[in-house]
Amino acid sequence: MPVEFLGIAATHDGSEVTPRSGASFDKDYTRKLARAHEDYGWDRVLFAYGSGSPDPSPAAAYVAAHTDTLQLLVAHRPNVSYPTFAAKTFATLDRISDGRLAVHFITGGNDHEQRREGDTLSKDERYARTREYIQIVKRAWTSRQPFDHEGTHYRFWDFVSDTFPVRQPHPQVSFGGSSPAAYAAGGAEADIYCLWGEPLAQTAEQIASVKAAAAAAGRTDAPRIQVAFRPIIAPTEELAWEKAHHTLARIKARTAGGALSRRHPLTDPQNAGSQRLLAVAARGERHDRALWTPTAAETGGAGNSTALVGTPETVAQALLDYYDLGVTILSARGYDLLDDAVDFGRHVIPLVREEVAKRDAERAGKAAEETAQRTAS
Repeated sequence: MPVEFLGIAATHDGSEVTPRSGASFDKDYTRKLARAHEDYGWDRVLFAYGSGSPDPSPAAAYVAAHTDTLQLLVAHRPNVSYPTFAAKTFATLDRISDGRLAVHFITGGNDHEQRREGDTLSKDERYARTREYIQIVKRAWTSRQPFDHEGTHYRFWDFVSDTFPVRQPHPQVSFGGSSPAAYAAGGAEADIYCLWGEPLAQTAEQIASVKAAAAAAGRTDAPRIQVAFRPIIAPTEELAWEKAHHTLARIKARTAGGALSRRHPLTDPQNAGSQRLLAVAARGERHDRALWTPTAAETGGAGNSTALVGTPETVAQALLDYYDLGVTILSARGYDLLDDAVDFGRHVIPLVREEVAKRDAERAGKAAEETAQRTAS
């Protein structure tokens, strides 16, 4: 199975360990970080969404103009625009990027953050809306004939777009969540299903839930699975753990100063994904080969927040453990965004790709051998 690496398309140099040094949209830094990902073997970068953050779509258009092959994953919340408008926006962006776009639809797991932009629906209502929204966007991307829609959340008549994406039949749809409502919506509609970095056993359970939801929706396929981590690597295990504890100290300093609390509640998060990460952290700091949870505990399980700690070889093997579960998209970002993107691309990505190629060759060889044996008999 092919493996892909997803990085972060940050628009400034701030993170959980350091405040940003300039504006929220720093063109030079945005361009430099994107080119580092392209130059060091990453496949795609995520343009994240926040209620007060720079808009992901124009940021992605800017990066598209300054890169050649880097794929773009643009996060989008359905509450911020009508689906017909969003479909045209994304089709235009896919044209600008020559077919490099995918869209990550965010339902929203925190009522307070959603209300910052006027969204008052409950979580389950938001998931139902997202599912309807994705269905409309897909149809707008593919329908050459006018169509009407009268649904629970959207109603319009005689719409047809004159702007269609390059990628056929349409850009890939990415989706995430860890609740039954999320599995149902994403299992039905997503090309890519995104999970946060949990231990292997829990990840396998979630993958099974996604596949079951896809089957229940009548699909004969299932979404590709993506899992996200915060790698902390160094030349030796001792140095890697020293770096990890130093990183945690920097996070704690930012948390104590109140810098992170506006982004995400540090205790009692509403969304199931964060609750799961905090539950994993409560069971222990270290899991499996290299999974480390204090970074998640300190940030309230905020999104991609569990670390993989060790040498490049250790972290690569840990990622391959997830690959063996069926994870084909590995999402990673460090805490010092630019330097860590370069280090990970230089030292970890080649190791994983090499091992995946070996495993694929072995599978192909075994399949050919079995075919030959069946033919001979």
